[in-house]
Amino acid sequence: MRAMEPRWKPSVTVAAVIECDGRYLLVEEHTAEGLRLNNPAGHLDPGESLLDGVARETLEETTHRFTPTALVGVYLSRFQREGRHGAPDEDITYLRFAYCGELGEAVAGRALDTGIVRTLWMTPDEVRASAARHRSPLVLRCMEDHLAGQRHPLSMVFTDPSVTADPSPR
Repeated sequence: MRAMEPRWKPSVTVAAVIECDGRYLLVEEHTAEGLRLNNPAGHLDPGESLLDGVARETLEETTHRFTPTALVGVYLSRFQREGRHGAPDEDITYLRFAYCGELGEAVAGRALDTGIVRTLWMTPDEVRASAARHRSPLVLRCMEDHLAGQRHPLSMVFTDPSVTADPSPR
């Protein structure tokens, strides 16, 4: 009999695809591969809905409030890298939920999250031309899907109340 292998679990992320006057909001961030461009994005935290997660990540990475209005798409990608300095190799599959919506005002006194260098507004052509600097191939794909008019109602993704319920015993 084969030994039980650990269950494979993709890393769930949320991303904001924010367009204003023909430009897209990206963040420039420090990564192990150097400075990279990304959508305001990050990992879903335990106990939060996808909508709460994308609003939180956008606030942390841009200092602006964000209200999702539509799901742009759901994406699967894989990141592989040889281990460095004795660290094990990395092989991570990301499951990304990308939302478009309305960017609100900046929150006074709020600083950009650790690792975020700055925010940039870029035209679609500038985003395409910078593809070699993208943190993920999904940065460009999400923008292209948004430009193509891809929008799905927020109701396509359901969060059961058990996800956000207080885990303490009653």
